[in-house]
Amino acid sequence: MTKNFSLSISGIVILTLFSLGVNAQNLKGAWKLVNYNEKPFTDECIKIYGDGYFMFAVHAADGSFVSAGGGTYETRGAEYTEVPDFYTRDSTQVRTRLVYTFSLSPKNEDLTLSTRGGGEVVTETWKKVDEASSPLSGAWRFGARVNDEGVEAGPRRGGDAPRQTMKILSAKYFQWAAFNYETKQFSGTGGGTYKLQDNQYTEIIQFFSRDNSRSGKSLTFECKLIGQDWYHKGKGTTGNPVSEAWEKVK
Repeated sequence: MTKNFSLSISGIVILTLFSLGVNAQNLKGAWKLVNYNEKPFTDECIKIYGDGYFMFAVHAADGSFVSAGGGTYETRGAEYTEVPDFYTRDSTQVRTRLVYTFSLSPKNEDLTLSTRGGGEVVTETWKKVDEASSPLSGAWRFGARVNDEGVEAGPRRGGDAPRQTMKILSAKYFQWAAFNYETKQFSGTGGGTYKLQDNQYTEIIQFFSRDNSRSGKSLTFECKLIGQDWYHKGKGTTGNPVSEAWEKVK
């Protein structure tokens, strides 16, 4: 398990840019951290970008959870910034505007991020491992639980509430996280890969911050997309029935 690890989201930051005016659309999909300060990164770290939202998680090969973070991002001219909604290694970074140096290879296959912290430059190399080509690709916010009659139990939480549960997906990777950006409290995260076939949505869990033993388990839900809403129904990790509505946000 990696120790004393600081992803770029922890960045304290401003360096000379390698490239100018990178299009945020080029980041959408999933990226794997392959090198950290020019050394191979041995734990698993997948970072998923949607349209303006991202999440990442680090876990060991056995599924043991290490760290995670996520929030909004944007590119503006030569500047790339992130504003974390949660960050497990340093909650003081939550809702702080962080600015980074970055470059993309010509075919958008490699991403380099650099930051300065503690007097040294930290460099990461990411490899594109998945596109954002699924009907579920992007970021979703938990809206409400749904009863047996298909009726949502109460009003939706909405985007203005600081307490949120978010899920982000590429074509085959997913991650969810529950947090409160106002109190900077982190409640949990999980993720892995998924399959979508007809009306069946199946998650294959690779990590779960609350219980490492869930790694390797799979969950299948009935899946239905209606406009900007995603309804799924099945059984959760505890075996209890789950019926939820999620709304597309990014």
